[in-house]
Amino acid sequence: MNSFSPDDAACDHFLDGKIVLHQPRSGYRFSVDAAILAHQAAPQQGDRIVDLGTGCGVISVLLAFRHPHIRLIGVEIQDALAQMALKNVAENKMADRIRILAKDMLDLTLADIDGPADVVVSNPPYRKLDSGRLNADAQRAVARHELKITLGQLVDTARRLLRKTGKAVVIYPSVRTIDLLATMRSSGIEPKTLTMIHSTRSSPARLVTVTGIKGGRPGLEVTAPIHLYRDDGSYTRQAQRMFSP
Repeated sequence: MNSFSPDDAACDHFLDGKIVLHQPRSGYRFSVDAAILAHQAAPQQGDRIVDLGTGCGVISVLLAFRHPHIRLIGVEIQDALAQMALKNVAENKMADRIRILAKDMLDLTLADIDGPADVVVSNPPYRKLDSGRLNADAQRAVARHELKITLGQLVDTARRLLRKTGKAVVIYPSVRTIDLLATMRSSGIEPKTLTMIHSTRSSPARLVTVTGIKGGRPGLEVTAPIHLYRDDGSYTRQAQRMFSP
């Protein structure tokens, strides 16, 4: 794997200092999406989870912190980010529960992840290749645009890695909700719950999380929305539950 310089990384603390995370100072940096997805994943005790496009490992680390009796595999195609994820796993003393694979998810086999997964989570690239200007930073471009993988390929990968009735949880821009729902259904992952994410009560939804079941029966529940901020800019109680230890 390619190495990265400590001078190129920022070290941040989260959950009242209980989690330390190194992430690129100028490359791709995670956002609130990661905390929302980790919250919405809602794994069961003993679940084996695959985090597709783990980046610096933030979603896997958050899940492992909140759910001590699960096992995770984070998959990242960009070597520098995969190396950073390994560092974050080690510093948070989670190497016995999180494994990082520096690999293209399109090449993943069930042997790579020790058999079918119970849950697959992903915060995938959300812009089609022909929409919007590519970011000049290559790391950010791969994370945001479908340069290395399309939505269809990602959902197909999730289906291939899941056990029967396994769960896929994806966070995506609300403007592409129809794309996500249609792609999941056509791939054999039936959308079962949908949650809209709003900045405030008066703002339109910016994000959506969708949970689908491999081979599930039709029937979608639209759950109560999540609002992140009060009018004064402080976190709502919903958000505080996601961002507090």
